[in-house]
Amino acid sequence: MSRRSSRAVSPSGTLAFPVVALLGVVLVSLNLRTAVTSLSPLLGVIDAEIGLGAGGMGLLGMVPTAMFALWGVLTPVVLRRTGLEVLTVLAMTAAAAGQILRAFAHDPWVMGAGSLVALAGMGIGNVVAPPLVKKYFPRHVAAVSMAYITGLQLGTVVPALVAVPVDEVAGWRVSIGWWAVLAIVAAVPWVIEILRGGSDPGGSTTAGSTSAGSTSAGSTSAGSAPAGSSRATTVVGGSGPAHRVRPWRSPVGVALALFFGTNSLCTYAFFTWLPAVAESIGMTRAEGGLALAVYSAIGLIAALVVPWAAGRFEDPYPVVVVSVVCYLAGFAGLLWAPGAAPWLWICLLGVGPSTFPLCLTLINLRTRTQAGSAALSGFSQGVGYTAASLGPVVFGLLLSGPGLGGGLAFLTVVLAVMCVVGRIACRPRMLEDTLR
Repeated sequence: MSRRSSRAVSPSGTLAFPVVALLGVVLVSLNLRTAVTSLSPLLGVIDAEIGLGAGGMGLLGMVPTAMFALWGVLTPVVLRRTGLEVLTVLAMTAAAAGQILRAFAHDPWVMGAGSLVALAGMGIGNVVAPPLVKKYFPRHVAAVSMAYITGLQLGTVVPALVAVPVDEVAGWRVSIGWWAVLAIVAAVPWVIEILRGGSDPGGSTTAGSTSAGSTSAGSTSAGSAPAGSSRATTVVGGSGPAHRVRPWRSPVGVALALFFGTNSLCTYAFFTWLPAVAESIGMTRAEGGLALAVYSAIGLIAALVVPWAAGRFEDPYPVVVVSVVCYLAGFAGLLWAPGAAPWLWICLLGVGPSTFPLCLTLINLRTRTQAGSAALSGFSQGVGYTAASLGPVVFGLLLSGPGLGGGLAFLTVVLAVMCVVGRIACRPRMLEDTLR
């Protein structure tokens, strides 16, 4: 293969690095959690004004994972009738509209409706982001995954960090509503790509073979396909018929879905309840919001390191081991020495979700095609977030009943399951090669 023919072709037909698409991917990633973490530190204030009640606050805690699960299942179906770029614009529009609606809510019903709309958009964005990376950057999967996951982590950390200060200056409505502007901005690069002819309904574009463990932070060698597989030229923007991939027929797909679920269950339990846990061990309300920001901020380091490690090493299972050990150490500190080093325990908990960027990176590293990436993304996030929706509810019930010890015991069982399914998901096998 000549040097020219081995270079990735962008959807618009040029050989230039797709800068607009890169900007679009990063902007979308910044919007995928704003409606979640901007709300949690302010639930008490909002409840006092519009009367959410304990049940309403619990339901709002369920909405993110429920909508992410629902749209994880529905997005691949819709994608076959629209296209990645069009669906991304619709997702960001919904995210903006929902957050604006929440900012004007005067009763729990409007707050709930706004949350449903905003998180539907973000749920769609969760699913389309990995195949966008696969489509536009097939030879830079790990590098662009680092950028996109870092953006996602920033979009998780910053809203939690500024929620209380903005509330104190301008009120909670501004604090949760102004993120709609960022969602509107994120739609612009994809409108440009649509106008340039980059959208292909059905998501049928084939992004050639990307071997497990061979996609480094820089590039993927064309000659590093797994044993027994044929080498394939990476071509983006093709127009063949859509190939239906059924990831539930592969042990890779099932394991990654369960891996995603156990990770998300733990993560969203703390997204919802960490401020309350922090206050229960003697922190102030402001410190509770800061604790959530710190918990999320640790993920920035993981976003830079984990995709690189997943692309550099064939089997990234050590990431799972480190994550679980740090979670357990944080649990032990909160239970038996909460006042000794509370910020250390929060930081250890923050290392735990390092499995999240691993899950997202494996979606592309364990698939050969854009169709496979889209199918695995939807399936793993649909099943995964369905399991994760139990996290805030069960953990909250245990906090109000047996207490913190009961909640952490439940999460310890979940971590044991994560160790098993993570072992299977990390093995260097490709989805398309293991379909039954």
